[in-house]
Amino acid sequence: MAKKKVQDQQDSQSGRLGEFGSAIMQIAQEKGISKEMVIETIEAALSAAYKKDYGKRGQRIRAEFSEVLGGAKFFLVKDVVDETTREFAEVSDDETETENVEEEIVEGEEKLPRFNPERDITLEDAKKIKKKAVVGDVIELELEPHSDYGRVAAQTAKQVIIQRIREAERDSMFAEYKEKEGEVVSGTVQRIEGHNVYIDLGKSIGVLFPSEQVQGENLRMGQRVKVYLYKVESDPKGPGITLSRTHPEMVRKLFELEVPEIFTGTVQIKAIAREAGARSKIAVASSEDGIDPIGSCVGQKGTRVQAVIDELGGEKIDIILWNEKPEKFIAAAISPAKVVDVKLDAERKEAKVTVPEDQLSLAIGKQGQNVRLAAKLVGWKIDVLGAKVVAPVEEAATESGEAEE
Repeated sequence: MAKKKVQDQQDSQSGRLGEFGSAIMQIAQEKGISKEMVIETIEAALSAAYKKDYGKRGQRIRAEFSEVLGGAKFFLVKDVVDETTREFAEVSDDETETENVEEEIVEGEEKLPRFNPERDITLEDAKKIKKKAVVGDVIELELEPHSDYGRVAAQTAKQVIIQRIREAERDSMFAEYKEKEGEVVSGTVQRIEGHNVYIDLGKSIGVLFPSEQVQGENLRMGQRVKVYLYKVESDPKGPGITLSRTHPEMVRKLFELEVPEIFTGTVQIKAIAREAGARSKIAVASSEDGIDPIGSCVGQKGTRVQAVIDELGGEKIDIILWNEKPEKFIAAAISPAKVVDVKLDAERKEAKVTVPEDQLSLAIGKQGQNVRLAAKLVGWKIDVLGAKVVAPVEEAATESGEAEE
């Protein structure tokens, strides 16, 4: 009769825990948590519930959950000790675990911790269970299984599960997005609070602070946008994800998405200078002969560069050819203006660039933007000078119609 009762208890427990395990597994799949973490969570919750209703203060109880059977076994964990590691003295029932800990801290290392029969087992008793037991070993004694838990125990288990799942979810999301740091991802504008824009990235929410937003760009609720994962930090509420729409590297990543040659490394973006929302300059070079780096970035009928421009809200992009010779690189960076002469001061990293007088405003750009971006791109200070350019005699004669045919 007793055996039948125990069997019934085990069958009941197996059924309940099977449903419990399935529910946790489903949550784990949705949250992206590993299978091992799920098992650890279930075991921690079950051991906490068991100890609450059937254990004693000071006991260490370990639960072993079987995902196949949906049941659990419980073990009382004890350390094997002797006179060299524990002080054997009578302990009154009124003494608390906290008082023992305080005594240990006050007394320091000179006094051994007291023997606790709930957590410790003598070497002599341990050898009766395990013949080769030695001091320092851990002995696990199987406990009687139980299926009925009180309200407090169930609440304790629930809290353990919620806490463990949240921690695992947070760690999982942090690891996932940390790997994507420095990449461009797609998201949806979830909400706008003050000047901060919150972007739903799928598993987590990132924030666009005002300093990382393109001036004049109006994002709308539900709008699909590409954002640069600028920084991912660990936070108690989840991964703290800072996004950007202004970072220069966003231009590089967008070109990687649109230009296969850049993605494979055949064409390289050597330098980027950007004033978000207005204009960007990128310097490109090819690592293989026969490949036009500028043509690769522009694409047939400008389709590739136009896709990047559209994603950046109409921001103008100048693509120039990178050159290891500073004077040629600087001359290219001043484009679309034509350069007559470049004089360098290598020590100060300063350059004086002469352009035709009628192209002086073009070289400087609106509010000095063109020359400012060129200086950022090459890393030199640039002064632009205008000069009258006299056309060669042949060209002048041709233009006036006096050249010999």
